[in-house]
Amino acid sequence: MTQIDKDRADRIAHELHRVDGARPGVGEPDRKHAKMAADPFHFFRGSAQLFYADLKEGTLSLPGPLVETVTPTAVIGDCHMANFGFMTEKGSHGSTIIFAPDDFDDACIGTAGWDLLRFLVSIFLAVDLSRGVVEGRYATEEVDDLSGLKAPSEAETLEAAHAFLKRYRKTSRKISRDPGKRREVLSSFPRHHVLCPTMKKARKRAIGGKKFETKSKLGKAVEATSEGLRFRNRPGRYKRLDAAMAAQIRSVFRPYVDDEILDIVERLGAGTGSVNVDRYYLLVGPKGASTVAELPMCHLVEVKQQRTAAPLAHFPDIDPRNTLEPAHLTVAVQQLVQREPDLLLDEVTWQGVQWLVRSRHHAKVSLEPEEVCLARKHSGRRLRQYVEACGEALALTHARADTRSTRFEVAVAAAVGQSAEALIETAEAYAGRTLADWGLLNHLHQAE
Repeated sequence: MTQIDKDRADRIAHELHRVDGARPGVGEPDRKHAKMAADPFHFFRGSAQLFYADLKEGTLSLPGPLVETVTPTAVIGDCHMANFGFMTEKGSHGSTIIFAPDDFDDACIGTAGWDLLRFLVSIFLAVDLSRGVVEGRYATEEVDDLSGLKAPSEAETLEAAHAFLKRYRKTSRKISRDPGKRREVLSSFPRHHVLCPTMKKARKRAIGGKKFETKSKLGKAVEATSEGLRFRNRPGRYKRLDAAMAAQIRSVFRPYVDDEILDIVERLGAGTGSVNVDRYYLLVGPKGASTVAELPMCHLVEVKQQRTAAPLAHFPDIDPRNTLEPAHLTVAVQQLVQREPDLLLDEVTWQGVQWLVRSRHHAKVSLEPEEVCLARKHSGRRLRQYVEACGEALALTHARADTRSTRFEVAVAAAVGQSAEALIETAEAYAGRTLADWGLLNHLHQAE
């Protein structure tokens, strides 16, 4: 390993240790770092702080117009292909299913270019993941039969990157001409669109859908027992709490939910970037609910320890709102950018740390990159359709942060038009950097 590689490996280890409390190469890999070691896309998902460290230090940079002319807005923070999906507006209390960003753990007030660049990097990494799955370099649990599947070509990947920016810019310009367009959402897709089957799946899992009782987040998590509706016994996924801990959680969080807390479990191994944080699931519903027929009256609530948004360790001074406590900021940004925010979304300080309280959407469904990219025919078209939808959804999200004028939309549309080529070139190069960083992470583990 060269000195440059050693220095970079130390940088990676420092940033991961700072956030995760564990240093790669020291002891057995923890759950998060084990996930990240599987492939470069998962490494990218779990190392948002490294992306922002590189931006701060100049290892990575945005084109000038996106920094100099575009006012700050609410950003996703960890914007990549796997952080978009279908959900119901108003959380589990709603019925309108939309396609939109679905992860706000790293949301804050920042530069729109962060989200754009990070998403573009994820396109190149998603294609690399898909090719690697077909070639046997990476493993996947998302695709059962790989025979005949092909990933997008290099030309199709570049076309998709341009299509993402073009749709984002087109949507921003549309809003600048008619600010009422901010209220639009993506709630339907044509029959041959890559997202149409997933949209139908989400509708079936919503309350009243054919598969609500068996395939919704609630239906898969809960069963009817002699003691009433309870979480299923799923070792490795749910952990039962002792009576004292369960009683404490019930006492602390009951004021924040709208019905009785019927059961509580600790949720294990969820997510990638936040896989190491503590989280609990609450089954909320009418007192004494005991039958499957009562499931529509119930819902899942997640109580999750919230950490500081990834950009803020390196860019703390962009906006005073970013000084809010982590869970408070997450709630504030999510309520700002969603057309119909979740009705159950709150923040609590407990045990000296911040906790986010939010509903688990019954019909939440998303696609992993290999599900988007791999196909026997038209894999490039599938990728382009998917990222275009993400580009539109992201533009709508950014635009809702300030409804007093259209100065953001005018400026960002112009800046993206001027910077598209540079953004894509930067993203492709950083995807290559990420592949090398993933190799260094695995080297750290092997060195141990």
